Amino acid sequence: MRNLVSISPANNLFKAALAATMFSVLLSCTSTTQIGATGVDRKQLLLVSSEQINAASVASYNQTLSQAKAAGKLDTDAAMRARLQRISNRLVSKVSTFRPEARSWQWEVHTIQSDQLNAYVAPGGKIMFYTGIVDRLSLTDAEIAAIMGHEMAHALREHARERISTQMATQSGLGILGSLAGLSTGQLQLADMVSQVGLSLPHNRSQESEADVLGLELMARAGYNPQSAVSLWRKMEAAAKGAPPQFLSTHPSAGNRISQIQSLLPRVMPLYNASSKA
Repeated sequence: MRNLVSISPANNLFKAALAATMFSVLLSCTSTTQIGATGVDRKQLLLVSSEQINAASVASYNQTLSQAKAAGKLDTDAAMRARLQRISNRLVSKVSTFRPEARSWQWEVHTIQSDQLNAYVAPGGKIMFYTGIVDRLSLTDAEIAAIMGHEMAHALREHARERISTQMATQSGLGILGSLAGLSTGQLQLADMVSQVGLSLPHNRSQESEADVLGLELMARAGYNPQSAVSLWRKMEAAAKGAPPQFLSTHPSAGNRISQIQSLLPRVMPLYNASSKA
């Protein structure tokens, strides 16, 4: 009988490269944060250093500040910036629950005058709020804390570092393995598309869910009622009509977020009840 499976040197090289790649990935997996009450402990692929990511983040953040200042849009509302600073101080005081060294990060808070519904915390603790998200949604302090806690969770979990590491592993692995296996350009492009939909998008959605969970615990520990996260996402849902379906988005739908938050309230409300409210 003919042997229907051909074992060629190329096949052996492919298997060896695959094994080496997977071994390298396994060695690079760890968790950037300690487990809190909500239990975020997923292992993360981290192929680049925090120092590299933070240095690039600071440079980008400073460039944004310079551009906004030149346009007359940086920190135009002193009262809003002071309000955000007070909220951030309370949240930062609790980050050691998840990362003790994060208390010593060079945290900054700035605002940009814009109608955009946007806010972020860049790696290393650089906080930016667009005035539109506070003004247009008429946010309470607790709702601001829900947004800020969510974005701070991204920084604590080093999700940007993880995304870059995943892209590096995916692109390098496809190129090396594709070359050894003799795949055509078209086949590699198809593999890349599958990788994007099957790996990158679900992975980013999991990061968003993690940030929701950890951020909820962070705001509760800081003395902000976590129930306000529900009202926040209802406001966001009302303001984001016509958004793409969850399958095509890197962000969970507002409805799914609200359901997850509500399921976690019994675990975080005791933290809020035991916290200082000042």
